[in-house]
Amino acid sequence: MHVTMVKKRLRDGSECRKCAEAVEHLRSRGLLDRIDEIVWAVEDDPDSPGMELSRRLDVERAPFFVVRENGEEKVYLSVLRLIGERLGKKVSDQEHARQVDPDDIGGI
Repeated sequence: MHVTMVKKRLRDGSECRKCAEAVEHLRSRGLLDRIDEIVWAVEDDPDSPGMELSRRLDVERAPFFVVRENGEEKVYLSVLRLIGERLGKKVSDQEHARQVDPDDIGGI
């Protein structure tokens, strides 16, 4: 299994808030080392690797994760869903509820 995380870099050079939160969530659970690759979707660069992957997979928000296994790809838009379904850790209902964010509206 190969896990790619696509993070967004804003025009000012910083990473998006939700991307930083996802990384911290993975780190706090001891799972950051299970991410094999980080690809950047650069806000001002439509040809950046993350933007190209976003277009190919029809994903309009970051962060997102691509899991490749046995020649198949699956996209995860939620770090908690990735953790629960692919990284073998339980995710509580409270964690799922905390993940709901009004800033989720919008795209890369």
